[in-house]
Amino acid sequence: MMESSRMSLPYLTSTQDHDLAAPPAAEVLGMRAVHRAMAELRRGTPVLIRGPEGALVVAAAETVGAEGLRELRAVALSMPVLLLAPVRAATVLARPVPLTAPEEGAVALRLPAALLQPERLRALADPTAEMLLPEQPERAHVPVLASQALALAKLGRLLPALVAAPVRDGLAAAWQDIAAVEAADIAAYPPSAATSLHPVAEARVPLEDVPEARIIAFRAADGGIEHLAILVGDPLAFVAEGGTPLARAHSECFTGDLLGSLRCDCGPQLRGALKKMAEHGHGVLLYLAQEGRGIGLVNKLRAYTLQDQGLDTLDANRALGYGADERNFLVAAEMLRQLGINRVRLLTNNPHKLESLAACGIEVEGRESHEFDGNGVNDAYLATKAERFGHLIGVKG
Repeated sequence: MMESSRMSLPYLTSTQDHDLAAPPAAEVLGMRAVHRAMAELRRGTPVLIRGPEGALVVAAAETVGAEGLRELRAVALSMPVLLLAPVRAATVLARPVPLTAPEEGAVALRLPAALLQPERLRALADPTAEMLLPEQPERAHVPVLASQALALAKLGRLLPALVAAPVRDGLAAAWQDIAAVEAADIAAYPPSAATSLHPVAEARVPLEDVPEARIIAFRAADGGIEHLAILVGDPLAFVAEGGTPLARAHSECFTGDLLGSLRCDCGPQLRGALKKMAEHGHGVLLYLAQEGRGIGLVNKLRAYTLQDQGLDTLDANRALGYGADERNFLVAAEMLRQLGINRVRLLTNNPHKLESLAACGIEVEGRESHEFDGNGVNDAYLATKAERFGHLIGVKG
């Protein structure tokens, strides 16, 4: 039964060997440039962002060290500024910070020399750190490409806080080791990474509640982190017979899925979805590498600290400079398409998932409620999901 499913999937074939020999497409080169730039920011190295309006050299405030700051200043046309998301800037300045234009999405702060130091920058970037300001920063002119710079940091699961300065592109080009990325490629990265996904490995993996399960790993053309599809039973044969399989788009949760954290309901949702699919006989669970609604594990732990200080899960994400939900469900839609599953019944309480998959071309025939009782620790978290995220908790599908 499982073998027939395996053979019907579009796995690696000899045609892909031919593709590997072909010159990379411009889109793939752009994705690679973004991926390299993210990696450089994570290790504290400055990166050059180029656009029609000019060029900006940036470094992540939470990772840059003294050498990175020296390298940045060596190519800067002016003193660097600190770029922050508006919510974080308001906290640093202890006052509201209305934007000059709503689409800016970034606030620039002029830093005195006492604050242009690695340890001070980390405290300014991180709302969980103790912020002692020997001098108060002031608002500065927002440089071109500031919003693209913050977007790049968020793609790298870093705090959206960057040291930045305009730079002559020719001057930066003489700096041989700098990673350069086009602003347009940053904007195009999420959909490009999603649509370039392809299966790279698969295996039969019997699970505790699901003896007939197969895991397929999908990787994007930039070589980034893999997403997984867990096939329960033979959903492809079920589709071929005219059936509509159960599906769930489940964002990975290290603390809940692996450690059994009581702060969320992710672990019960994961195991409950697989068990329900096994009871139905067929299903597909998409295990998406989008920890913490897309902010990453480190930032999720920071959000937990902020929640312990009184914020709910939505406001904690915003305090970090992120949106309430940073996930990209085009990833899930593309995985389903490549599996040959274009019609599903979705296990979810989240109407945004229903709308997103439908908008990406997946026919969602209905919703299966996927609700679990609170445990005494996550009761407020579940209430926030219902009241502020609009999750259909207490509403049957």
